[in-house]
Amino acid sequence: MELILKEDIIGLGFKNDIVNVKSGYGRNYLIPQGKAVIASPSAKKILEENLRQQAHKLAALKAEAEKKAETLNGVVLTIPAKVSVTGQLYGSVGAAAVADELKKLGKEIDRKIIVMRDAKKVGDFVATVHFHKEVIVEIPVKVVAENAPVEEKKAEAPVEAAPVVEAAPVEEAPAAEAEA
Repeated sequence: MELILKEDIIGLGFKNDIVNVKSGYGRNYLIPQGKAVIASPSAKKILEENLRQQAHKLAALKAEAEKKAETLNGVVLTIPAKVSVTGQLYGSVGAAAVADELKKLGKEIDRKIIVMRDAKKVGDFVATVHFHKEVIVEIPVKVVAENAPVEEKKAEAPVEAAPVVEAAPVEEAPAAEAEA
């Protein structure tokens, strides 16, 4: 079934795109919700005329999207999460967590335009932000254990203290034998 989208639908297409979908999806969801119309020849002509008239408006929207995209240039997110001993996350890190981290950096981005497969382990991932049909930004996301820096400090401290602890009992041991 060929439809003309009336709004952006992530995973399907953008506003004014002509897409092919299964008949049930179009007939039972997209058309009743007002998200699409049937792509008849007359509807295609109307769409073409509307796009021609709105060309300068679309260029302005694209320029605005490019400005937003430039603000995210070079941004790398590090998201701390609770981790089990085996390295599995308690829960997952997804688009909502990425949106929250961007908000902390002062960048207001709607979570609905962020696409990221849920991270269920510690590691490096990529979040994709769809500002416009032609403006897409990929943000590297690093998921780390929430208590990782604390563990590193604890791991370093015993290594430094271990030689001191070993040396002290060795020196005191002969003195203890002499008293006995």
